[in-house]
Amino acid sequence: MNKLFVPVFLLLLLSGCEKTINFDLKQVEPVLVVDANIENDLPPNVILSNSLNYFDNIDTVLLNNLFVHDADVYMSNGVVTHKLKEYAVPIPTSGVTLYTYSIDSADLATAFTGQLNTTYTLRIVADGKEYNATTTIPALAKKPDSLWWKKAPFQEDTTRVILMVKATDPPGLGNYVRYFTKRNEEPFYPGLNSVFDDQVIDGTTYELEVQPGVDRNFPGSIDDNFFNRGDTITMKLCNIDRPAYNFWNTWEFNSQSIGNPFAAPGKILGNISNGALGAFYGYGAFYRTVIVPE
Repeated sequence: MNKLFVPVFLLLLLSGCEKTINFDLKQVEPVLVVDANIENDLPPNVILSNSLNYFDNIDTVLLNNLFVHDADVYMSNGVVTHKLKEYAVPIPTSGVTLYTYSIDSADLATAFTGQLNTTYTLRIVADGKEYNATTTIPALAKKPDSLWWKKAPFQEDTTRVILMVKATDPPGLGNYVRYFTKRNEEPFYPGLNSVFDDQVIDGTTYELEVQPGVDRNFPGSIDDNFFNRGDTITMKLCNIDRPAYNFWNTWEFNSQSIGNPFAAPGKILGNISNGALGAFYGYGAFYRTVIVPE
């Protein structure tokens, strides 16, 4: 028998078993997407938009039309309730205007900023539907004991450095954090994996490397995983509650597995009622800065 016959025969047999599967992804009605937060000593911030269909072509026109205007947005700290006002915030060079709801500067009698160890409720009325959510700004149970830099290992370029942190986790499970870094005049960016629980480190003191935050609109390469000599680096460590941890943990998992055919499908765990997407989350934030000499 020809030695090529068996593998060729098997190839033809397997190819004959292939079946084309066509997915009919229907257009669906958009749903409300909520990105709402409040941080200690800062005013509330709520961004409302509509969801996109899978095959929508994203451009500046579409982005500008996504925002939900003229909604009634209320936030309460348990003592007073304040109706937030919509503001337009143009983003330079992008052609996009961001719309956000925050404190109404013309009605400061009931306005407030975030406070530690306080629970907040959010109520949104948009397009005839009502949405509700609750979050907490936890106490500062976790904050860095110390922050320092050192030369990046295994790098010939001596200008590259890494950021290190030493922290102590309080005894007792249930401490959740999210971190950001700011380099020089850049904004604060969250880490690629920015949220952590204390399942492993409960009650311990530990040291670890802090990866630079990532601008997810312009993700960089592995060469960007370093800071440089001459940088002023600020770390923002936010204590968060469990629903906020669940939201960002599932959001980051899904974001990183897009395009991976072997990734398990997952659901992003938001906390907004009535079928809306997104989350309302509180940040108990602590800041620490280190200057790396040139």
